[in-house]
Amino acid sequence: MSTTRVTKAVIPAAGLGTRFLPATKATPKEMLPVVDRPAIQYVVEEAVEAGLDDVLIITGRNKTSLEDHFDRAPLLERTLSNKNDTDRLAAVLEAAELATVHYVRQGEARGLGHAVLCADMHVGDEPFAVLLGDDLIDVRNPVLDQMLAVRAELGGSVLCLMEVPASQIHLYGCAAVEPVPGSDAVRVTDLVEKPDTESAPSNLAVIGRYVLDPSVFEVLRNTKPGRGDEIQLTDALKTLTTTAAEEGGQVYGVVFNGRRYDTGDKQSYLQATVRLASGRDDLGPEFRAWLREFVASEEFEND
Repeated sequence: MSTTRVTKAVIPAAGLGTRFLPATKATPKEMLPVVDRPAIQYVVEEAVEAGLDDVLIITGRNKTSLEDHFDRAPLLERTLSNKNDTDRLAAVLEAAELATVHYVRQGEARGLGHAVLCADMHVGDEPFAVLLGDDLIDVRNPVLDQMLAVRAELGGSVLCLMEVPASQIHLYGCAAVEPVPGSDAVRVTDLVEKPDTESAPSNLAVIGRYVLDPSVFEVLRNTKPGRGDEIQLTDALKTLTTTAAEEGGQVYGVVFNGRRYDTGDKQSYLQATVRLASGRDDLGPEFRAWLREFVASEEFEND
């Protein structure tokens, strides 16, 4: 059992966003709008909702708009205030007041494991969460609270796992698991980064939510570049699966059955926009009515 409360969240956001070119040539992929706010704001909101109000974003070149978004904008705020535009002013202030947000630049992009290692000095000797900046978990299906509860109950590190079709497992880190008696969690016994379909130990994919023991930093420092000549977080976590619990080892998993969107993928990005807009109280009724009309229309049929 762990008694140390998790309060820090690390959000790696240094990637180039090549899957979304040309849109991401000058705009960070994390800043692409999903309905009316950038994708990364949903991620920060998720962290804050789970009680993680100390947020570190790992950035890189051409990512200054991330910092601007979560900062105050006095001229804009004053203009909106003078116009008595209270709704837009509240939306602008909400982003700036969500959490205490810090930034570290990764420098050279050397993989997710290296990005997490960049958080070492900020996190220190505390457990922490990692939320990938282009991975959205639908607010109606939260998972972080459950992961934090498993960490408090069992210690170690906790991964978010999701069943995917066998034909897609090569796109993810893949986990072999066994039950944990008396718990809804599973114990992770092995991890493979983007395995071939034939050699995958299961169809359980590791998706972009982690609660990590600080012992992962020392493991990452000694992890050699793996797939893609990058330092893979999966490889470090694989080491922790065979490390003694008293040394910060053991890895557990929570199997997630809710909605998750990869906003770095065009198809998933569009699905996220439609689903989240449909669920909004202010936009949903009118948008759903239009959507039904469009789907039934000749225009849709002809396409």
